[in-house]
Amino acid sequence: MPVAPGPQQYTTIAAAVDAELEIKRSRFLCHLAPAGSEDEARAVIAAVAQAHPKARHHCTAFVLGPDAATQRSNDDGEPSGTAGRPMLEVLLGEGLTDVVAVVTRYFGGVLLGAGGLVRAYGAAVSAAAAEARRVRYALRQEFTVELDYRWGPAFEAECHAAGWTVVETEYGERVTVRFAVPPEQEKRARERLADLSSGAARPVAGETRYVRVTS
Repeated sequence: MPVAPGPQQYTTIAAAVDAELEIKRSRFLCHLAPAGSEDEARAVIAAVAQAHPKARHHCTAFVLGPDAATQRSNDDGEPSGTAGRPMLEVLLGEGLTDVVAVVTRYFGGVLLGAGGLVRAYGAAVSAAAAEARRVRYALRQEFTVELDYRWGPAFEAECHAAGWTVVETEYGERVTVRFAVPPEQEKRARERLADLSSGAARPVAGETRYVRVTS
């Protein structure tokens, strides 16, 4: 389905990462993972809780959607506002979305106080975010075009040179290229195909959707 109007791009993380801090004998283990929906985020939270059944707290925060419209946090038994909210603020401050953070705490016997907890939970998420590889998704218009073999490689090279995304290439009797361009560059893409194929190529428009543009 075509996406509704929204941000032109957003940033998330490529893969899950872990970080651990020890503060006054308490261990804070942060698991930071990509999540494309609330169900995915809650599945990550459940998996972490299952992996650490003896931990006292599994505090959480997640941000979802290109516009970061869905924001959730949970203190999981810590004093209100000392865990989930600081974690959420770190995710927002890092400019991340479609991401979930779970900080598992093993209590070390020393009370940290409200301020200490805020700093500890935020620092755990910051440590994980520092290790994560960022990826960017941008709004793109997809097209599919069939080309003769003599034109296929040349057009793929053109896409890479222009910063367009080659989503998929299939080789059969002809070369079928599915590619994505910024919506404002649609005219340029059509003109380049026409020039390359002497007017024979007929790109078919597909969805406008978010496409990964950095690896």
